[in-house]
Amino acid sequence: MTETRYAGLAGRVVLITGGASGIGAAFVRAFAAQQSRVAFLDIDRAAGEALVHEVAGASGAAPLFVPCDLLDIEALRHAIGQVRAALGDAAVLVNNAANDQRQVLADVTPAEFDWMIGVNLRHVFFAAQAVVPQMQARGGGSIINMSSVAWLRGGPAPPVYAATKAAIVGFTNSLARLVGPDRIRVNAIAPGMVITERQRKLWYPDERQIAEARMRQAIPDAVTPDDIARMALFLASDDSQRITRQCLLVDAGLA
Repeated sequence: MTETRYAGLAGRVVLITGGASGIGAAFVRAFAAQQSRVAFLDIDRAAGEALVHEVAGASGAAPLFVPCDLLDIEALRHAIGQVRAALGDAAVLVNNAANDQRQVLADVTPAEFDWMIGVNLRHVFFAAQAVVPQMQARGGGSIINMSSVAWLRGGPAPPVYAATKAAIVGFTNSLARLVGPDRIRVNAIAPGMVITERQRKLWYPDERQIAEARMRQAIPDAVTPDDIARMALFLASDDSQRITRQCLLVDAGLA
């Protein structure tokens, strides 16, 4: 497949949360290949450092990795400040970090519920809060929030996760209205079934499960992290400059 080149992304500062593995790592690779100035936050120091070396070898420029526990909002704000000091005002924010933990409704405790809100929603709000002034200062930008088809399909296994991913769409809609006059676009991406290493280990160890799930898609081919990254590149680029307040599904027709 021919990769689209977005000349306008070269040199732009792109900040990605949860970028050390899975779909997040695909974002880091994709923006680095566009010659963006990429920074990513993640709690997994080993994976983050390994990705820096990989991307530096492939693109010739090392992304900036800032270890950060996104549940700690003051640490998140400090990390975003570090990125700004090193690279300048962010043109793109990809709010990617999340955890799709499965739960039984009757067993969910208040502490577990609060943790899921924190890891899937709270940092999304506060990362946007911190980055919006940077985008206002530079005259515009693109915020991309990661949702999921889980809230559309109503799967029974992840009730709190589904609730947070629906909330992200609501936040996206509201924020887009608020910052639109500043030429800041805010959109969400809702991936379908993307089998990352973590997904395979925890939820889809059997290839038959994967094949059966793909049969429910309109297009039976695998949805990959690279597919999601291509949508993010488009939403970050000037080619989508009139697209905002949207939730775009990349799910091969699953939902």
